[in-house]
Formats: sequence, C-alpha cells, structure tokens
Amino acid sequence: MLDELSRLLHVCPKNSGRPEYARALVEENCLGKHTLSTRRLTLQRLTELYALNPAVPLFRLLRMFWGMDKGHAQLALLAAIARDPLLRATAPVILSMSEGEEIARQRLTDAIRQAVDDRLNEATLDKVVRNTASSWTQSGHLAGRGRKKRKKIEPTPGAVASALVLGYMLGARGRVLFDTLFSRVLDRDVDELTGLAMDARRLGLLDIKTGGGLMVVSFDGILTEQEKKLIYGQN
Repeated sequence: MLDELSRLLHVCPKNSGRPEYARALVEENCLGKHTLSTRRLTLQRLTELYALNPAVPLFRLLRMFWGMDKGHAQLALLAAIARDPLLRATAPVILSMSEGEEIARQRLTDAIRQAVDDRLNEATLDKVVRNTASSWTQSGHLAGRGRKKRKKIEPTPGAVASALVLGYMLGARGRVLFDTLFSRVLDRDVDELTGLAMDARRLGLLDIKTGGGLMVVSFDGILTEQEKKLIYGQN
C-alpha cells in the first residue's frame, strides 16, 4: 500500500495523531476512494501495517525518516515486514533469489502455507500470495507484471538507519545489526551497509563507532527517553 501511505503522509502534517489520519482518510476522503466502506477498509489495513500512531515507536520513526530520506518504498517495506508476519514469511524466498531470476509463485505459496498451517483457505491464500508479490514489486525487489524477476535495490542512508534501529529495538547490537532480516532486505553486504550507515551518521540518524574489531551503534539522537526505557526494559 505504498501509494496510499505516501498520499496520506503527504496531506497530513508531521505532528498528526491517529484521529487526524483517520479523519483525512475516511471523512475527507484524501485518497479518493469511491465508497465509505472502502475508505474504512483502507484505514484498517494501513493501521495494521503502519499503526498511524506517533505513540508507536515504529510509526514515529517511519514518519521521521520519511521526511528526511527519499527511500520511501524501502522505509514502507521495512515497517510492513516488522508488523506483517505473512509478508515477513516470504522474505527468505525473495532474498534467496539471484538477480534476474524469475519468481516461482509456488515458493511464495509454500512459504505462506508453512507460516499459517491450514488457517487459510485456497482463495485467501491466493490473495495473500498476490498481495505479497505486489509488496515486493513496490519495494523494487521484483520487476515485471506477469513474470516477475528479482532486482537488487539501491538502499538509501535513511533506509539503512531504519533497518538498524528496528534490529536495535529487537535486541541486536554491534555488527549483528547488519545481519538482521531488516538489514538483509537492503541487498547489500556488511561493508556496503556500514558505508551507508556512516552517511546516516552525518545526517544525524545514528551514531556509529568502530575500532579494535568492535562496532558500537547507538540511536540516542532519535529515540525518545520513553522508547529507550522500553528497549532497555526499564519501568
């Protein structure tokens, strides 16, 4: 839902809260949906994927990165992977593909079926496969209409910072941050990601120090005090 998210964030001020996003989408119909039910369904889906609530750290950071970096498709994908287990289940399939390789639909189907067991009927499963393939196409990892082939994306410093802070919030530290699922979807090795992280440091998105074989990455400049307490398990 990259297009819907992009348009919603464009029309709503940066300091908007959940009610403002809902009003813009449902009451003001900023996305031009034809029916009230479609507007409400779009709001529900966007909320599931991105929260649309600055009280949720993932969305607050997404909104911050969005205004500072042009890698919107990558930022949206990272946030969606963090919140959507079905999209996340297909990531190993996409990441295992070689550049130019055509995606085998059955591989996506098998990955999702393994994640949900028998909880989805065939029609729903087919829809999920189409939606996840669309998501990976919107992010730039796949290209083509009928026959989709793997592409390598060009990550931005903001996307790298986003991937690293998501891993950080889940407990990864140091060099391990560059090998989380979030980092791996950026299609670059550790050295290339480190170079982009240095660019992100110059933008004030993180702090990174290396020496003696050690690496320390921190996000004191972008995390709130409450978020730091949540990450470190403090009450």
